[in-house]
Amino acid sequence: MKLGRLAEQAGIALSDGQEITVTGFAIDHRKVAPGTVFGAFRGTSFNAETVIPEAIRAGAVAVVARGGVPVDGAVHIAADEPRRTFARLAAGFFSPVPEHVVAVTGTNGKTSTVEMTRQIWRMCGERAASIGTLGVTTPDGSVSTGLTTPDVVTFLANMSGLAREGVTHVAYEASSHGLAQYRNEGLAVEAAGFTNLSRDHLDYHRDMDEYFAAKMRLFDEVVAPGAAAVIWCGEKEDNWTRRAIGHARTHGLRLVTVGESGETIRLVARQPTQLGQELDLEFGGTVRRVNLPLIGAYQAANALVAAGLAIVTGSDPSAVFDAVGRLQPVRGRLERAVISAQGAPVYVDYAHTPDAIAAAIAALRPHVSGRLICVFGAGGDRDQGKRAPMGEIASRMADSVIVTDDNPRGEDPAAIRREVLKGAGTNAREIGDRRAAIMTAISEAGRDDIVLIAGKGHEKGQIIGTGENMRVLPFDDVEVARECAALAGGQIAGGAQ
Repeated sequence: MKLGRLAEQAGIALSDGQEITVTGFAIDHRKVAPGTVFGAFRGTSFNAETVIPEAIRAGAVAVVARGGVPVDGAVHIAADEPRRTFARLAAGFFSPVPEHVVAVTGTNGKTSTVEMTRQIWRMCGERAASIGTLGVTTPDGSVSTGLTTPDVVTFLANMSGLAREGVTHVAYEASSHGLAQYRNEGLAVEAAGFTNLSRDHLDYHRDMDEYFAAKMRLFDEVVAPGAAAVIWCGEKEDNWTRRAIGHARTHGLRLVTVGESGETIRLVARQPTQLGQELDLEFGGTVRRVNLPLIGAYQAANALVAAGLAIVTGSDPSAVFDAVGRLQPVRGRLERAVISAQGAPVYVDYAHTPDAIAAAIAALRPHVSGRLICVFGAGGDRDQGKRAPMGEIASRMADSVIVTDDNPRGEDPAAIRREVLKGAGTNAREIGDRRAAIMTAISEAGRDDIVLIAGKGHEKGQIIGTGENMRVLPFDDVEVARECAALAGGQIAGGAQ
């Protein structure tokens, strides 16, 4: 494809190089081949502007970089925001793309919501996939792992590859990092979901307003004109929800609200059952009952946002609500890993923020008649301000708390645990070794108790150290929980929720 054609599609004026043939795009100079357009961006730990000469020697025919940056031997496409310009150029190169694309943003629930959307579409007869923290999940359920929001080249290449495989519907997670770094540009996103907003990633964003602004780029700049905005509205509409609704209205999006105070899909009543919950939903003037086979209020919230996304993209509402009643658990999201020898269910959840810890414990509380034992830690080299609140919430809402290691990365694990324990009460204790902490919780749990292992969810490794000293030790909370229960004669739950 000619560079001039790509620039024209992206609304970019070129002074020369219109007839240059483009063979690919790269943001890593080591992946440049002859005919590549290279994106030279300044990052937090590496400035790709310094390797522009190497990229050109490797065959880069054009370089997208800030104005004033030296570019000799290739077309310099200067831009005040090179990441955005590069993404828009790349979007014209990677084709075809799936016909129906939706994105989900928010602090908690993105992974579950995009996966539930994929499941609903599939049960409605569509060829559907999802992209996010769990990786790329294809129509046959196979998964390849990756970042929550991969770099723009990988993201667009994945989208094009899925379309070539016949996928027509894709739901993806739009993280604040991905949105702030323009990793999601260029696709015709026909619906955007907003789950909730609470403290997270303040090691990257200066404050909550900047964090929210990054999320709202999805509504403000990424979605197609006239797209739908599907927003969760709880029983008490919070400030962030009101502001998200304001963004949707300001930009002329089709507003779809779901939840206790939702107007499109209203959650009239919710009743926990032994292995799930009964939902009474009002839609189109009719109240219907749906038996959701997943526990927890936030699972219901995620399922209803997913239902809203499926409906606004053309799926039949009756089929959608029927599919909600057949949703399967999402890996590492209140996943019941095992039942101990004493009969105590052990759940694994990805909760790693104060609000997520609270939601996970609240989800399990109606199902426990004895003690709720919570095992969790906090990640290193991440927002330190959330550690004490996590300890406070876990200690207040659970009966017994074990503070352990998560992914310490470059920090002292003991120092991280001390910060968590500052907020915890007398029912909290410290066991640094995560396997030992899980073993202790399972060994102590009786028949009427429930164990919650929070923080890592689907992750299969524990990150220790940074840079050249970084090690990723094999560690899967689900597998470790099963191994610990087996030592005491437990039984695997067989995937049941």
